[in-house]
Amino acid sequence: MFSPNLANAGRSKYKALADALRKAVVDGSLTAGDRLPPVRELAYRCGVTPGTVARSYSLLIDEGLLEAGVGRGTFVAGAGPAPEPPQWPETLSLRTPVLPDGGQGALLRDALHRMAEGGDMSALLDYPGRGNDGALRKALHAGIADLPIGNFDADDIVMAHGGQSAMLAVLQTVLKGSDPVVLIEAAAYPGFRRAASLCRARVINIACDEEGPLVSEIEAAARDEGAQIFVTSAEVNNPTLRCTSRERRREIATVARRYGLHVLDDDCYRLSRPSAESYRALLPDLGWYVSSMSKSFGPGLRVGWAIGPEGSAPELARSVAYGCFGLARPLTELAYHVLTDKRYEAVLAASRRTMGQRVRQAVNHLGGHDVTWHEDIPLLWISLPLGWRASRFVRAAQAQGVLLKSSEEFVARDARAPHSVRLAVDGRIPEGCFERAVDTVRRLLDNPQEEMSV
Repeated sequence: MFSPNLANAGRSKYKALADALRKAVVDGSLTAGDRLPPVRELAYRCGVTPGTVARSYSLLIDEGLLEAGVGRGTFVAGAGPAPEPPQWPETLSLRTPVLPDGGQGALLRDALHRMAEGGDMSALLDYPGRGNDGALRKALHAGIADLPIGNFDADDIVMAHGGQSAMLAVLQTVLKGSDPVVLIEAAAYPGFRRAASLCRARVINIACDEEGPLVSEIEAAARDEGAQIFVTSAEVNNPTLRCTSRERRREIATVARRYGLHVLDDDCYRLSRPSAESYRALLPDLGWYVSSMSKSFGPGLRVGWAIGPEGSAPELARSVAYGCFGLARPLTELAYHVLTDKRYEAVLAASRRTMGQRVRQAVNHLGGHDVTWHEDIPLLWISLPLGWRASRFVRAAQAQGVLLKSSEEFVARDARAPHSVRLAVDGRIPEGCFERAVDTVRRLLDNPQEEMSV
């Protein structure tokens, strides 16, 4: 629990930290063989940058007071444990993006402490509802008010158990009649189709070009099929990473306005600021915005939200209430404490930096192949060389201990899938493991295994 107070250290915080470590060794607070906290953890404890802690550790390693080893950590010199060879897991999953712990764990731990010490715990036993999540909605509004999603206030936000739950509630609010029709891009996040299926809606696939969904196909479906809502991710199409251009969004908005077509914009994957206005800003009467803390903070905290057209919050909240009463009270309180922690933005930034480094690391290994990527998106879309089909490539990777997603998982069952695979960045597995997994993918790309049939 080494955690020195560096508040009065001035500019030489790394020297002050080094002095505190020397003193702790001298007075016996730290003894030979004691393992020191990881750089990022100690940085958050002390309120300094990770670079400050790393510089202090490096100084004392040079002095011989500390010793470090790859994969072992940093120890007080003299009796550190013998190095152990890295233990690679048999299977490495790159199917789902996983954020590194840039301090999220510490924030959650401290938030739980504040909840436990904050007063009457029996309040957490109450049913959820909009009367109980006002503080969370205000905190959330303060954090996202500057996003280009149109005018809104805390009362326009409806909380849900994750982005998927929020999206389903929007569909349940919008879809009417015995034959509802939902428009979805031809290659898209599978959760869109699953939500439409739960609503017993008919799905029409919309083809895309490099600018985004084809306006002509959206218009034809709205005019001829009575489509009621178009579900999309304008900033980051999952899996292709395509961003719908500003001009194409405005063209789609014009068609949507003409036919009364709702547009749901699922904004969950880009870790940086949006590149253009959301459909909710372009369509104040028909636009819906959905997001969550899953891709920015961590998927374990099942907190998502939806913001609809002006005046839609009561009906949308009713859809959420009919499904699950609302966001559970303990989650509401926990999310509030996390969002209002003064370290929150720094933690997100640290996590984003690590993910960006991992993305660049993967691209450096795969750069000789056709890879679509962006350092602010924890996904890579890999177009396979001649000789590979997506399903066979995924099976070959799995046989070598790496799990990927085939393009077939993102298209309709009767559609033709491109010969591509999606690699998701896992920021929590050891760096060496990640490199090994990416190298496995590269070797397979370098050696297509075309099958002959007779």
